[in-house]
Amino acid sequence: MDTAVLTIETGRGRGPFDITAEVARFVTGRGDGLLNVFVPHATAGIAIIETGAGSDEDLMDAIDEILPRDDRRYRHRHGSPGHGADHVMPGFVAPSTVVPVVDGRLALGTWQSIVLVDPNRDNAVRHVRLSFLTG
Repeated sequence: MDTAVLTIETGRGRGPFDITAEVARFVTGRGDGLLNVFVPHATAGIAIIETGAGSDEDLMDAIDEILPRDDRRYRHRHGSPGHGADHVMPGFVAPSTVVPVVDGRLALGTWQSIVLVDPNRDNAVRHVRLSFLTG
């Protein structure tokens, strides 16, 4: 297994951060296999969505609707307002996904991008572990 860690600077922003280009660079020239994309944080997830056409904002709006940023609803209460929701979010947006790699290229659909979903403003830097298994 080949592995690497990406450092993603979110700048204390919220939302999906497109990491497709960085992930594609990691698999270039590796042949066929499976790539696991994993975020080792309790308040972030990984998703495959269309970006740039409004889906980015729709995703965050849906998360905020399902998990309101209202601290009165959550037992987990440290950090910025809504931080309890941040800790529940990975139950809805998983912390990892697997992407097929064919001939050293991500086998994503035409409009698919890999995004780091981070609703938590409390962390300005996130890490994403990439693990490639040759197949």
